[in-house]
Amino acid sequence: MPDQILDAHSSDPTVMGWMEGLPPPQDKRLTWERADHMRFPTHRYAYSNMREFLPTARVSRGAGPVWELPVALRDDIDAVRFNALDDGRELSWADSLAVNFTDAIAVLHRGAIVYERHFGVTGPDSTHIAFSVTKSFVGTLAEMLVAEGRLDPAAPMADLIPELRGSGFGDATLRQVMDMTTALDFSEEYTDPNSGIGAMSNALGLTPRAPGYAGPTDVYAYLPTIAKVGEHGERFTYRTCNTEVLGWLVARTEGKRLDRVLAERIWQPLGMEQDADFLIDSTGMPFAGGGLNPVLRDMARFGEAMRLDGRGNGGQAISAAAVAAVKAGGRKEAFAPAGYAWIPGGSYVSQWWIIGGNHGVFSARGIHGQAIWVDPVAEVTIVRFGSHPIAANSAFDPTSLPAYRAVADHLMRG
Repeated sequence: MPDQILDAHSSDPTVMGWMEGLPPPQDKRLTWERADHMRFPTHRYAYSNMREFLPTARVSRGAGPVWELPVALRDDIDAVRFNALDDGRELSWADSLAVNFTDAIAVLHRGAIVYERHFGVTGPDSTHIAFSVTKSFVGTLAEMLVAEGRLDPAAPMADLIPELRGSGFGDATLRQVMDMTTALDFSEEYTDPNSGIGAMSNALGLTPRAPGYAGPTDVYAYLPTIAKVGEHGERFTYRTCNTEVLGWLVARTEGKRLDRVLAERIWQPLGMEQDADFLIDSTGMPFAGGGLNPVLRDMARFGEAMRLDGRGNGGQAISAAAVAAVKAGGRKEAFAPAGYAWIPGGSYVSQWWIIGGNHGVFSARGIHGQAIWVDPVAEVTIVRFGSHPIAANSAFDPTSLPAYRAVADHLMRG
């Protein structure tokens, strides 16, 4: 069956039978060597089993109590209707789950789980790659260090990480890195193996390198090779390499690897229920721009704590000042030229997307459908894992963003 005719139901990894059998038949086995973990439809199995394909570090929850989330499931959410942003067609919330190739989704209202679904091989205890949702965890850690006076947003990166002095990052400020207003020779074109993100993937070892590859074989070695193009600070351009630099700085400031910083500063204070997996390169450096693999409810706990100004698990788990910096939003005039048609009036700050509108909605977003979506006015947090065939959010924003808004409005009305 050709890939292009597979929908969410026919490409369900349990229907496809990937890795089933003792042993699995040859035609059902998935391998890193073929990059099965990064192509459709096999990635629908892999995203919930990334430890089978790539090395990971553990983000430990420690031995403390779990932040228990109340459950008060509702039966009226599937029927909520909305219009897609691109062609105006009407969909129900239930329709949108398959349209968006959803692997798992949860909706919280006033701190209680009111809706939760899991599909395919993704269960309640499955870690699932969050891709660029990871960035928002790293950005929050950086804002916490700023709030503590340990990092100066105006400092040039050459002073903070001397290894970057001769690179395009050298004369960029920390704030420009945090808000992705750096001017760099780096393209975030996922379908081009010769793009910046392709080069970084090679350094990371995310997929097999081409025969004869002679470039950097770890992220530390790759980042200083990125050149400057243009002037920093003028406009927002989404580039994952910024987050890798930010993760490096957070780790160096704390004197420990990013997986440990995340465990000690967010995972354990929030009372996460399970350890997370963090993809690492050959040096053990966690993939700050997209390598975190949590379970769904732990991602929900983080989103809910951000909604609550850093409160969670019975106390102030995340710096209130750090959360306030995110909620204040970024520079709309820097964001507008990037042309995100489905996020009018939006901005980007500290590795978070500010969606715009009068509800103060902010979001963490990852390729193929990963999301944390927080509406402070409606008191709603939505988290989703997905395995959409297309990486870019523009492929599913028209059927995701209005769905989130419709459910939030529905819950706000009672």
